[in-house]
Amino acid sequence: MSAPTPKYQRIVLKISGESLAGDQQSGLNYPVLKRMASEIAEIHSLGVEVAIVVGGGNIWRGITGSEGGMDRATADYMGMMATIINALALADAIEQCGVDCRVQSAIEIKAVSEPYIRLRAVRHLEKGRVVIFAAGTGNPYFSTDTAAALRAAEIHAEVILMAKKVDGVYDADPRTNPHAQRFHHLTYMEVLNRELQVMDSTAASLCKDNNIPLVVFNINVEGNMVKAVLGEDIGTYLGGAVND
Repeated sequence: MSAPTPKYQRIVLKISGESLAGDQQSGLNYPVLKRMASEIAEIHSLGVEVAIVVGGGNIWRGITGSEGGMDRATADYMGMMATIINALALADAIEQCGVDCRVQSAIEIKAVSEPYIRLRAVRHLEKGRVVIFAAGTGNPYFSTDTAAALRAAEIHAEVILMAKKVDGVYDADPRTNPHAQRFHHLTYMEVLNRELQVMDSTAASLCKDNNIPLVVFNINVEGNMVKAVLGEDIGTYLGGAVND
């Protein structure tokens, strides 16, 4: 039987730090990490060029430190350090699946990562390597969602696959409201006007202005990564027409 044909050839996969903790309160859940790495390797085997932006919320959230009285810029830089820890852990797990992987950091840490250089990142993708973008944009006050939108625009990714702990975008919090309704398809204007908690407004505006579609799906369901790459109807699609 021939391998399925992916809908997208170059993707940015956005993985939240919280998802790397699994059912733990914080830290790294190694079985979850290995499962994600295995699914990324499966996507890679389909010939898809995979770039990843990873968050750091399982270790530190800049906004939490800011709310506690810490200087916002300092707290955000600490969050960037947390993403580097996650990127190194995920890269190691991907390498153990037999796939070459490179970590590029927006904050220069030569001992453990390459500096982010757009053309070098594209070259890695073209050579069949997975690239993990760490440290967000390298600037405080910007989220890793914004980093995912920025990197997707820079490397001309066809889609952002946003892996979350819920199976899409809802009109209310499904964890507290049993009547919350999941959206099948949204435009970025609807996200911005309704202030839906998909991503921050800077990231949503960047995706809108650069016509980058986004698929929100549940990372906790095994096989969903592959289904998203194949264009199967899972989660919520953000952008123009679903079949664009």
